[in-house]
This record gives sequence, C-alpha cells and structure tokens, in this order.
Amino acid sequence: MKPPLLDTNILIYAFSDDLKAGRAQECPAQPFVLSTQALNEFANVALRKLGMTAPEVRIAIADICLLAEDIFPLDRRTHEMALDIAERYHLSFYDSLMLSAACLAGCPSCLSEDMQHGLLIEGGTTVANPFI
Repeated sequence: MKPPLLDTNILIYAFSDDLKAGRAQECPAQPFVLSTQALNEFANVALRKLGMTAPEVRIAIADICLLAEDIFPLDRRTHEMALDIAERYHLSFYDSLMLSAACLAGCPSCLSEDMQHGLLIEGGTTVANPFI
C-alpha cells in the first residue's frame, strides 16, 4: 500500500516555529509521497513568509525529496481530474489538484489541515488532518 501524500501545509509547519511544528515533523518521519505542487508552494511560502533564503530553500527541498518515497508530477491528466474534483466536491482548484495527485499516485490518504477531515474522494483518497 502506498503511503499518504503530504499537503504543503504539513511541510510548512515542519519548518516553522508554530506550535504544530512537532506534529508536522512526525509526518515526514514516516513514508510519504509528495506532488510537485507541494514543492512549488513550499518554496514560495518559505521564501515569502518563513524568511528562508533561496539557498536554504534549495537545501530544504533537497532534504524533503530525499525522504519522499515518490514525487508525483503534475500533468494534463492531473489537471483534468482536479477540475472534476473541484466541481464535484466544491473545493478550490489547488486543493483539488493536490487530491487528484494523491488519487492518481494511489495514495489512500492526503494529510492536510486545509480540507475537510474524513472527506473521501471517489478516486479512493481520504483527507486526514494529522492535527486532530
């Protein structure tokens, strides 16, 4: 069975001073999958809000990638499925894009704080909030 896909917010908390950092750091200690989208969003937030420098972000992403079991790319199929998920479940496109990557990668769950805990997507992925 595939491990869960980690949403960007898990990565952000893991590198922050937030109270949720400890729990967030436990998530990548277990096998996990990422989408290219999570890496892109992490880089953006790390530079803008966490105050990391570009070299620090490069190192952080390299470390994250070494730990990930797989990194799922974004392609046309992922985008098409994301539009279907957004329409059916009334989610934002970017949340839907993360969920479509999880479904297509065969991940049974997507660890995220941003979406409804327990939401089951028709593709077979369930949203799980690791902070509750």
